[in-house]
Parts: sequence; structure tokens; C-alpha cells
Amino acid sequence: MQLLLIHSDYIEYEVKKSTPVAEKIEDSFKQGRLEEALTAFMAVESFDEADPQQVVKQAVAEIEKVATQVKAESVMLYPYAHLSSDLSSPKVAVSVLKSIEKELTGKYNVMRAPFGWYKAFSISCKGHPLSELSRTIRPEGSASCGEAVVVEEKKGEVVSEALKAEDTAKSYWRILTPDGELHDAESFDFTGYDNLRKFVDYEITKNRNIDKAPPHVELMRRLEIADYEPGSDSGNMRYYPKGRLMKSLLENFVIDESTKMGAMEVETPLMYDMNHPTLKKYLDRFPARQYSIESDKRHMFLRFAACFGQFLMNHDMTISYRHLPLKMIEMTRYSFRKEQRGELVGLRRLRAFTMPDMHTLCPDMEGSVSQFGEQYSMCINTLDKIGIDVSDFEVAIRFTRDFYEGNTDFITDLAKKVNKPVLVEMWDTRFFYFVLKFEFNFVDAIAKASALSTVQIDVENAERYDINYIDSNGDTKRPVLLHCSPSGAIERCIYALLEKAAMDAEAGKVPNLPVWLSPTQVRVIPIAERHMEFANKVADALQVRVDIDDREETVGKKIRDAGREWVPYVAVIGDSEVESGKVNVTIRAESEPKKPKKVEMAAEELNERVLSEIGDMPYRSLPLAKLLSMRPKFL
Repeated sequence: MQLLLIHSDYIEYEVKKSTPVAEKIEDSFKQGRLEEALTAFMAVESFDEADPQQVVKQAVAEIEKVATQVKAESVMLYPYAHLSSDLSSPKVAVSVLKSIEKELTGKYNVMRAPFGWYKAFSISCKGHPLSELSRTIRPEGSASCGEAVVVEEKKGEVVSEALKAEDTAKSYWRILTPDGELHDAESFDFTGYDNLRKFVDYEITKNRNIDKAPPHVELMRRLEIADYEPGSDSGNMRYYPKGRLMKSLLENFVIDESTKMGAMEVETPLMYDMNHPTLKKYLDRFPARQYSIESDKRHMFLRFAACFGQFLMNHDMTISYRHLPLKMIEMTRYSFRKEQRGELVGLRRLRAFTMPDMHTLCPDMEGSVSQFGEQYSMCINTLDKIGIDVSDFEVAIRFTRDFYEGNTDFITDLAKKVNKPVLVEMWDTRFFYFVLKFEFNFVDAIAKASALSTVQIDVENAERYDINYIDSNGDTKRPVLLHCSPSGAIERCIYALLEKAAMDAEAGKVPNLPVWLSPTQVRVIPIAERHMEFANKVADALQVRVDIDDREETVGKKIRDAGREWVPYVAVIGDSEVESGKVNVTIRAESEPKKPKKVEMAAEELNERVLSEIGDMPYRSLPLAKLLSMRPKFL
């Protein structure tokens, strides 16, 4: 059932013409008006035929709940087929409407508009925050309880049951040390683990709002990587050429690492039908808010991950035990989550983001645990190559008590792998689709944490999506699923690198980006016009991203600007360099504040050094004009 609840000054209707499915009515039923009423526009759907009484029960509960909130004593029940393109039979619809009317009568002044008639109506909406609400009710719900499920919607936002469960779930917070000991999080001695203490405070208090901008926001703008887009929804960013280059390199790297693990790259749609029975169930099990849109009278949502696209693909595949573990990955450009405004800041938390989303089909739980361990190590290595090592993030491991008791040694080994204490969250009851999950969390300069890599063991969706494989005996079996994002959102990787650099600067170090991700890897600075010819020869000899500062500025300003852009290698060319055939190179990574490290080397030596730092990481050419005089300013 679809419900649209309007708190109105008044609602009135008048029947005009019957349809072939119109219910028979008396003359008194042909028009009606209620003052100060809660109007419930409703469409009974084919899904509701599975258990009409559960739908009635839940619809009545929702109407009563909202009526109490807005203090309405009158209720208008108004059949409105336009809310859905998948309607129930007229017989079921009339029965449900009459049952709702019966349940509410005596509690409220109730009026029901007739079913199956073309009607003219007028309504005056009050316009306060609770005056327009919508509800989706299904007779099949989350978990296996069989009761109706309600998904709340407000202004294009869908709030899943899992998100509401997350807010109310009882968690046991512990610190797991590499020796296997579990310590109470509140009494643990955090001496030497300051970042872990900040992360624990962030997780337990659940304070996600930002009261000041973290340093990366200024840096992403000054370095011309990204900026807010005032012409879009909050949390949707614009990326300048340098930012687009960095994103592309990171995307290619993560895909390459995943394909080395045997993953097949696929692509799936950006939007899905919210009333698709399988997707609806999963929607209620994922703790996130979704964008909701209407398309051809269908209720759609923008994907928040690539899970369901890949699972629908798995459903249609013929899979043998020989194919397992079977991995698929998509670089989602984009995934969408309707994050709350107070949580949105810079690249840390977005509403549209790029997520590498890998899923693995395993033959059984034993196989999934083994794959979980392998992918845990893969995520550590992936972040390390990006420039974020184990000392830069904190580990959270989340599980049900039953899973922990059956896999204690395995979970302890996860703490041993990073060789430091990790935060543990345990539940007595499984609220979500997974029994085990880890995240690597970066704690920024304002003590807020953001999840990067993650892997989850999913025990629900193989059955939900009817995914099967044929075992060695020819029998049909359900796989166990793993969700993995090897790096987390691509934008968050850039955020973490910028925050890490800002904290390095605060500690008296020279801030840097990894050379392979630096938009300009070498800058050549000719002192005068007469040095341009040799500057071009040096640039041509380099097989890296090199540019030339040919602007009519002082050499000092050119050097300072290169420093403000964090260019890893800066080669200054004057008369002595032209004469010797070598260049004077400032190496940023080996410099100290106010004490640059300078080395004289030939262009070939410089080329070899930079190429060795890039190694086997992805490479793309310069994203802007080679000559700085030819570049526009984005800010």
C-alpha cells in the first residue's frame, strides 16, 4: 500500500462519473467535506493481497500515529490509484479500505470517499513540517517476522527499517587487543592510542554533525581539486581537472587490484523500482537513507550501492561450484545516499559518491570466512599503496555474539594482523543482513571518523535474490555472499590524504601527496626567457607529468606557488644549468619547512627517480596545459 498523509484545513470531494470497477454507493456518499482533517490518500497494491489484514493493521497504526502527532480528530480515507502503477484487484482494495474505515470509526470522525469513481476534490494543506508525509507498507517485512513493514519518506528521502534499527540497537562496545583479550571500551587505557580513543568517542556518542570545517575543505579548493556545487543538491561536488585526474587514477588502481584478485568488472543501472519485491526487502535491511523519485508512475530510488544490480545478475547466471569463489566488481559512478545536512562537509561525507563495490559468492560459511581474511589483507595493502598505512586508520569489527563465539580465534587474528587494539561492536540480535563486518576508519583533524575499506559476510541476500550454484553432486545450493569495498569511496581516499597532509603540516612536516597521485609530478621553472629552450628540452626528456612555469613572475613567486601546489619535484633552470646540462631539483618529500632539499641531477636521472616512485601504479598524462601561462584559474 502507498499512503500519502496530508494534514488539511479542509478536504472536500464530489463524485463525477463511475468507472467499470466503481463500488455501488448511496446518494449521501457522492459528496463529502471534513474540516481540520488528516487526509489519507491511499492505493492498495498487488503486494497487499499476500496478507491484507496485516496491511490494514499497519495502515491504521500509521494513520493513528500521525493523527496523534498533528492532533487531528477527523480522518478522510481517499482511494487514490495514481499513487501506484501496481494496483490490487478492486475486490481486495474495497475490502482493505472498508476494514481501515471500520478500525478507525469510534476513535475519529471518519469519512471515506468511494472507490472506483472519478471525483473532483479540493484540499488545503496546512504546510507545517508534518503536514505532508508518505508511507510505503508491505505485508512482507524485514527479517522473518512476516509482519508489515513501513518505510518512511520525507521530501524525496526514504528511511529504511535497518537505519531505524541501527539507531535503537543495543551495542556492546569492547576493545580487542592482539592477545585476544576483550576490554570494556570505557575503562580501557588509551595511553599511546590517542586516535583510537577519538574513534571510540565518535562511534559511541554517534555525534556525526560538523561544527567546523576540517582542513581538507580549504585544501581541496586551494589545490583546485574539488569544490561545492551551488547549482546542485548538497553533497554533490564539482571536480576540477586535477581532481578528476586523481579520481581516475584511484578508480583505475582499485579496479586493477580487484581484477588481480579474480574479480570481473560489470556495470549496473543507477535507479531501481522501490516496489520490486526483492529490492524492497533489501532496502529495509540496509542502514542508509535513499533518494526517492517518480518515473512513469513508478516509485524509484537511486542506488546506494551496486549490491542489488550484481545480485539480480547473479540470479540469472548459471553457476557451478567450480566457479567459486566468484567475484564481480563495479566502480559506481555514482552511488547516492540522502545523508543529513549537518553531516555533509567537503569530501568526507557526500550524497553522490564513487564506490568500488565488489561481491563474492562463496560455497559456504567456511569459505566466506576464508575469503573475508584474504580480502581484509587486500584492503590493508590497497590503502597502503594509495598512501594510507595501518598507522593512519583505526579498525572497527562488528558482529553478532553467536558469530564471535564460533569464530573467536579468527576475529582475534584480525587484530593481530594490524598489531594494535581495535574497536569491537557486538549485538545479541542480528539487525542487519551481515554477521561479520569490518571497517578501516580514518580519524581526521577535528576528531571525526570516516569509514574507508570494508568487508561484510551477508547471510540473507542469496536467499532473498534466489541465487544458486550447482555443487559437485549436482544439487542446488545457496552461496554465502561477501560485500567488499577495497578502498571505500574514492572521494574519501582523497579526503584522507588531504587530512593526513594537513596533520603532518600541523606537526611541523612538509605536506605531500603521493607522487603517483600528484597532478604535476615535476615543475620546470626557467629563470628568464633565454632559459626556455633548455626548459623545454628537460620537460621533453621526462616521461612523467611535467609542466613549465613560463609566467612573467619572479622566480621566488614561482617557487612559492609550486610549494603551495605541493609539486613533488621542482627543477629551476638558469645559466649554470644550461651550461652544465644538469638541473637543480628541490625534492619536496625530503625537505623540511624553510629548509628545502636540493639535488643537482641530469634530466635522465630525474626521470628515472620519478618513474621508480610511480612504480606499477596507474598513470595518466597532465590534466592541464603544459605551460602555466595557458591555464585558467578555477578559483
